[in-house]
Amino acid sequence: MIDSKLILITLLVKLGVAAAVSSALARSENFRNLLLNQGRTARQSLELVVWVCVPLTLGVWVRTSVPNFLAADLSLETVMLLGLLMGTRWAMLGGLVLALPAVHHHEYLAPAMNCGVAAVAGAYRRIVTMEDVWSFTPLIDLSLYRWARRNLSKPQLDLQIFLLVVIGLVQWGASVVGHYDARRYFALHSGLWPVEMAICLCAPVVVGIPLKIWNAMRIERKLKEQEQLLLEARVDALQRQINPHFLFNTLNTIASLVRSKPELAREMIVRLASILRTLLKLRETFVPLSEELAFTDDYLAIEMVRFGEKLRVVKEIAAESLHVIVPGMLLQPLLENSIKHGLEPRISGGTITLRSRVDDGFLLLEVEDDGVGMPAESDSSPRHTVRPGSGIGLQNVKERVQMIYNATTGGAAGKAASVQGERAAIARVEINSRPGRGTRITLRLPLLDAGEWPQGR
Repeated sequence: MIDSKLILITLLVKLGVAAAVSSALARSENFRNLLLNQGRTARQSLELVVWVCVPLTLGVWVRTSVPNFLAADLSLETVMLLGLLMGTRWAMLGGLVLALPAVHHHEYLAPAMNCGVAAVAGAYRRIVTMEDVWSFTPLIDLSLYRWARRNLSKPQLDLQIFLLVVIGLVQWGASVVGHYDARRYFALHSGLWPVEMAICLCAPVVVGIPLKIWNAMRIERKLKEQEQLLLEARVDALQRQINPHFLFNTLNTIASLVRSKPELAREMIVRLASILRTLLKLRETFVPLSEELAFTDDYLAIEMVRFGEKLRVVKEIAAESLHVIVPGMLLQPLLENSIKHGLEPRISGGTITLRSRVDDGFLLLEVEDDGVGMPAESDSSPRHTVRPGSGIGLQNVKERVQMIYNATTGGAAGKAASVQGERAAIARVEINSRPGRGTRITLRLPLLDAGEWPQGR
């Protein structure tokens, strides 16, 4: 019989081993994806079993090879954990893998015992939800307190206490088998009832530690996904504001030309149809700058028909900037702002200059006009002042840049609308204006290329 002091030390070490292994596994993105994927395929389930069983099978081998190093064997608790998370079949498979070193050590009852534990865990898994499994706590006193509170008002079966008792009874049964046939099956056992009780109570804690660690990881991912969904919803709301605003102004322009210049109106309708066709597609949050410029070409063509020679457009586009990824519908509101509030009030019209260049890890986009500029009293803070009466277009661009580039990265979905690193904090929109001489809007965006940004949401 194993010395009681050694058993108690072994139980303490087992808790540390369970925490260390589960924490190490949680650091792997691949393991997290497999564990939290509720629609796992058979191959993915097999991969998850391998992730869990490989290090713990090594622990069983260490227990059979190193004298008195008993805490490395967590096979019973591991099979119970697999049964709770994955069901009976996969837990049995994991139990058979974990039993291989034991069988090699002539412990021939190990496969049957592991399969029996898997059957018990799988049966419990079938009568509860996954939330019940994830909410299991190894804090026995907390479980008892929660059970007492529930049963004071309305007595009922508490599934958490029930699972705690089931795991303890399974461990006790294994201890009995190990006591009567120690050569064919290994299990901790003591003739002192306090030590035997400690063994039975340790098993639920060893099962609960990975569940608590992995559940914290699961909750963190869910929170990040919710933050990302909220961010995308806000971006979509801003885009829905921009597109009707643009459509409204364009239709007004077409309406003004229908009678006087029907051919030009027809050309504008064709251009507008091309724009709408792009907008009605499944939009991507980010597009290459070359696609964004192609979109603005149709818009500018419509406005040049409207203004004629009064509107001149100059483009200074650096070739190396064309592949850089930018938020969709970013430039059109700025161009519309310059035309409507900068050039339209001038009788002689003016020039819009569109520039792009790459500078020190950033993409710089400039939309400059030589229009009326901002009133002097509104230009005290040129970087943050929005032209009076400029409407929602320019303000939405500023909000989108702030939300998209200054968002907090999170999870697999988090990358769809955020930027890693310190560069994200300095993405900004600068507005510089001189009354009577024009306005320049500068976008300073972290440099991203098509290879490092997802193309869909």
